[in-house]
Amino acid sequence: MPKAIFIDFYGTVVHEDGAVIADITEQIYNTGTAQTRSDIGTFWWNEFQTLFQSSYGDHFQPQRDLETESLLRTLEKFQSPADAETLSDRMFAHWTHPPIFEESKQFFETCPLPIYIVSNIDRDDILQAVQHHGLTPAGIITSEDAKAYKPRKEIFEFALKIAGLSPKQVIHIGDSLSSDVSGAQSCGIQAVWINRSKRAVPNGVVSVSNLMDLLELHKIKTK
Repeated sequence: MPKAIFIDFYGTVVHEDGAVIADITEQIYNTGTAQTRSDIGTFWWNEFQTLFQSSYGDHFQPQRDLETESLLRTLEKFQSPADAETLSDRMFAHWTHPPIFEESKQFFETCPLPIYIVSNIDRDDILQAVQHHGLTPAGIITSEDAKAYKPRKEIFEFALKIAGLSPKQVIHIGDSLSSDVSGAQSCGIQAVWINRSKRAVPNGVVSVSNLMDLLELHKIKTK
């Protein structure tokens, strides 16, 4: 029996910002020189990943800064006159007030184990989101706290230190195979992939379709 749950937030407890990103992409497409919308998405994602992967330790930058810089580079690349601050504010508004998945509140209310949110987001943003939905986690660990983003080990190690637990005493659940599953496993933490879209499950990966299934999977009795 595990002693605690580590849980990703965006894409796991609440919805990702995909709809907002799609709308911003559309605005850049309509005002710039991109041949296709996918050209914008690919360039923006690659620019963000370049910044993201080098952001740790003494070189750490908050996610708001990474998103703003990658968006500025994208606007410049496709010669769009759209206002970066206005577009960024739409993303940030989603981060602080994201729609929540149907069973998430039930999971937090009925899970008998302490739940620690472990998220690649800035601390102030997730605190606002958690408060907005009235969730009561045992702790919140962010990339900003650990000065590292998932899948790097530092954020998981920081979370273990805060919880006072060993890797074998924790289950981590998240929607990203790379950030959540591979990241947790690299620290010896058992990982569960929440696969809401019913994608093919890779060999060796434990998967559930919603958060309440995690309790059933590990025979954890609800409150």
